[in-house]
Amino acid sequence: MSSTPDDLPLLQIGGPTGGASAGGCGDACGCGGDDGSFELDPLSCGLDPDLAALLVAAGLDPVQVEDIAHLALEEDLDQGVDVTTVATVPEDAVATGDFTAREAGTVAGLRIAEAVLSLVCTEEFAVERHVEDGDRVAAGTKLLSVTTRTRDLLTAERSALNLLCRLSGIATATRAWADVLEGTKAEVRDTRKTTPGLRALEKFAVRCGGGVNHRMSLSDAALIKDNHVVAAGGVAEAFTAVRTEFPGVPIEVEVDRLDQIPPILAEGADLILLDNFTPEQTREAVALVAGRAMLESSGRLTLDNARAYAETGVDYLAVGSLTHSSPILDIGLDLREDEGDRGAADDVREDR
Repeated sequence: MSSTPDDLPLLQIGGPTGGASAGGCGDACGCGGDDGSFELDPLSCGLDPDLAALLVAAGLDPVQVEDIAHLALEEDLDQGVDVTTVATVPEDAVATGDFTAREAGTVAGLRIAEAVLSLVCTEEFAVERHVEDGDRVAAGTKLLSVTTRTRDLLTAERSALNLLCRLSGIATATRAWADVLEGTKAEVRDTRKTTPGLRALEKFAVRCGGGVNHRMSLSDAALIKDNHVVAAGGVAEAFTAVRTEFPGVPIEVEVDRLDQIPPILAEGADLILLDNFTPEQTREAVALVAGRAMLESSGRLTLDNARAYAETGVDYLAVGSLTHSSPILDIGLDLREDEGDRGAADDVREDR
């Protein structure tokens, strides 16, 4: 079954916070716009308008995707050329290549891989989309087939696969957590423990895997942790300072003991982060809060104990490893041998 992320738009880096732009918390705390939409002109980037529109529909900024694709390619080419490909492949050769899953998992980043290809391909190219982001696939499943100049396809191969494998790995790991939580109210949620420069893409991958996003940046929601408490002189003081300075920002407060919860509730916290609580302590916290704030578990969490935490009645499980430790999903690109040496194709449709 397909699990599309279109209904979970993401706050764009550099965009407005708490206004018309979509909130980085998904549906967690209402820090985005009322209608969950954001304004973006797909034509403001150099990508094909149809591809840019697909990225927008997925909650991604096509300008940012284009920039990341350029960076990946520039890193690979280092102002030169793909010497192996130029030496071994005739300039006019055209081939079809299949991006294929080599193990089972959940896919994320197909349109991002297309963006990379579109920047390299010097001629028209055809794309056949076999699956969509968020789909579960078996080993051997063709994900995307591309027909274009062979040189261009091979030059873009590693940059496209680096992003596609990374994002699909995150989606696959997230799907494992979402499956464990199925049937409970709890949702798995990411953190800001992301790869610098790739946060928007990695949080998109979490959504593809059935998770939801915590804040995108430090500006769209407040999270009062132990160091803030020390700096402010107490939990109540920290909460009051944030509420006074930023009255419209949702506030989450971290606690590591049950006795810290009542004063935080009295202050009006929107969400309480239960740090390193056991399932038994978590159940007590749920009873103590009694629906007056949302609750998020963090620390001690594993796939083996996730269900026990979810069944206590918490709203979220915060799992930083989704983005900082997920292994890639093994995906490869294989040229079709019967087509690898053919000349320019007559039936290649334009897709750029």
